[in-house]
Amino acid sequence: MRRTLIALLLAAAVPAFAQQPPVLEPIPEPPPMPTGAETDEPEVTIVQRGEDTVTEYRIRGKLYMVKVTPPHGVPYYLIDKEGTGQMVRHDGAADLAVPMWVIKSW
Repeated sequence: MRRTLIALLLAAAVPAFAQQPPVLEPIPEPPPMPTGAETDEPEVTIVQRGEDTVTEYRIRGKLYMVKVTPPHGVPYYLIDKEGTGQMVRHDGAADLAVPMWVIKSW
């Protein structure tokens, strides 16, 4: 009984071992990397204005963030959040939005 069961299991497994591996094709070469202005890396410009150090960040020539570092004090950021050119001051503190949902009431 045991030998018959083993023979049946081996007979069922033989077709799986008889399969040939699939023929694989070589992977084509990747396209060349973009050069120069085609990349989305920011352009950073550091300017000294008075005593402040101003760092401007641009992508594709469009100014999206300015970091102002005064000689004394904490640096602050001016960020164009909507892409309209209107800069909003951001002091680096997290804009914390506390959820105010009612979970249960009596």
